[in-house]
Amino acid sequence: MSNTATADGLRVLGLFAHPDDEVFVAGGTLAKYAAEGAEVMVISATRGQAGQIRDSRIATRRTLGAVREQELRRSAACLGVQHAVCWDYGDGALQSLDREPLIRDAVAAIREFRPDIVLSFGPDGGYGHPDHIVMCAVAEEAVRRSGDPTQFPEQLAAGLAPHEPSDYYQGYFPPSRLLLLERLAQWLVQHNDRFRGSLEFVQAMLLLCEESTLLGYASDFVETRWYPQGFYIIEQGEPATNLYLVLSGQAHAVVEETDGSLRPLGRLEPGMFFGEQGLAHRRPRSAHVVAAESTTCLVFSPSQPTSFAGRGEDAVLVGGLPGEAEGPEEIGADVSRVDVGEHLMAKLRAMAAHRSQFVFDPDMLPLSILQELFGQEYFVQVHLQRELAVGR
Repeated sequence: MSNTATADGLRVLGLFAHPDDEVFVAGGTLAKYAAEGAEVMVISATRGQAGQIRDSRIATRRTLGAVREQELRRSAACLGVQHAVCWDYGDGALQSLDREPLIRDAVAAIREFRPDIVLSFGPDGGYGHPDHIVMCAVAEEAVRRSGDPTQFPEQLAAGLAPHEPSDYYQGYFPPSRLLLLERLAQWLVQHNDRFRGSLEFVQAMLLLCEESTLLGYASDFVETRWYPQGFYIIEQGEPATNLYLVLSGQAHAVVEETDGSLRPLGRLEPGMFFGEQGLAHRRPRSAHVVAAESTTCLVFSPSQPTSFAGRGEDAVLVGGLPGEAEGPEEIGADVSRVDVGEHLMAKLRAMAAHRSQFVFDPDMLPLSILQELFGQEYFVQVHLQRELAVGR
């Protein structure tokens, strides 16, 4: 899969399980192909009716399938994709279905649209989702059989001639060593005043963390922690290991002087980060942070915390310390890397078009971090032995 060759005249088909899969597997790549003149189609096997409802103003459980179908069309428009289709297979149920009807429909789509390139999830489904895994197998089998005239002869009778796509690529998500906590800390210390995000920013950050850690874009361990009133969330002098975002409640930052007296620094409220100074400058904590009331924080750690980590300036067992972010792990020679930075905003707008699932505005989040997380896409080319299908 080339970063430079023109796509004028090509046809590209993406076969996925749910509305929004097209963005995470290949959003930038689809936008790149479309911008270079390709005709592009995305197909979702389900209407995504078993997904989340993150904004009650948008959908109910009864209407979610129809809403997500429309979201797929809006996402496609953001990417420049000309054709977007939802089938109506059961969301979350693909694993239990007879695959032959799915394969038949996929073969029909290939024979009708006649793509040069087909894209799908890889065999791991990105993160093990059963529907994604099924659609990988369906896409692979459809590409294998679509050129065989003995397969689904009723389609030939209906005017759908056999067609073999030239190339088939599966999406790949290499595990990254990038730490969001380091990138966020560096971004935060560039502000002259303490940053305070809106509640919409907090929601967007929660979604960013969920997706980036789920798909391996970042290696942080991110969790939500509750602290009772009076709890020392951070202790002055201890190593800086974590970054915190206040979700609810409030905390006080105080400096402990050498005589034991406490000097207030300020109040930390929802939408505020703390802990970034020690992380950005590689130095111990310069103040205590104490929960002023019941307080909940989103906590970014470089690794999963142990149950035996010590606290305080003299603690020996302190858990994992952040290191330099090093980007993705080594990838094999069979993996193609596509730079989609030029189409990043189209990809982010397409993600935001799935508003029932992702309530965020791309402008809320640091563009430099989004570029690192979403600016590259990876694929493995699959070479199928189509001759095995002949004569079935």
